[in-house]
Amino acid sequence: MKKNPRILIVEDEPAIAELIAVNLRHNGFQPIWTEDGASAQRELDAVLPDVILLDWMLPGSSGLALARKWRADSRTKHIPILMLTARGDEPDKVAGLDAGADDYITKPFSTQELLARIRAVLRRRAPEQVTARVAVGDLELDAATHRVAYSGEALKLGPTEFKLLNYLLNHPERVHSRAQLLDKVWGDHVFIEERTVDVHVKRLREALGEAGAMVQTVRGVGYRLSGPAQG
Repeated sequence: MKKNPRILIVEDEPAIAELIAVNLRHNGFQPIWTEDGASAQRELDAVLPDVILLDWMLPGSSGLALARKWRADSRTKHIPILMLTARGDEPDKVAGLDAGADDYITKPFSTQELLARIRAVLRRRAPEQVTARVAVGDLELDAATHRVAYSGEALKLGPTEFKLLNYLLNHPERVHSRAQLLDKVWGDHVFIEERTVDVHVKRLREALGEAGAMVQTVRGVGYRLSGPAQG
């Protein structure tokens, strides 16, 4: 018998949590409700869910802090996280994605939208596996140690920028559309806007400093990573 997907709801408003739980249960899911980070952690320690629905505003640790914590834990790092947020501005959406969330849902949302997004992350293709260590010119990335360096100097990148650079370094000189990057770097996220890629490319260039020029915009198409010109 097929197991119903287990959905951990981390939401401190009982009315919202109950509405979500009832609709999930009626659509073949197994909802588990917790009100804060501490009780959510106890559930995670007991049984890992298939998806986490995580409210942005929570008592104690915020949803962003919890997302970062669970992404840093090898046991929970691969569980899809959907942020439930009343914050609809792009910087807030990017902050949620950068903390490790797979997608975000802005309140108020419809039941059908919620179910569609849960199903999307459950069926998404896993992001492409890439080489542990790779270099183009003087820009080097080591996925095993999560380190990036340019001309021997260590660089600090956010988790999403790191994944984006990892993919681009493994496919140098190729032009990638925004949709292709979303698919290959984030996975098959059908609801994330392509504009999100532009935001992360801008942040990647800033983090790379002098090496940022290696990430080139191909007007009307997308982006590519090119090594230094051969003289």
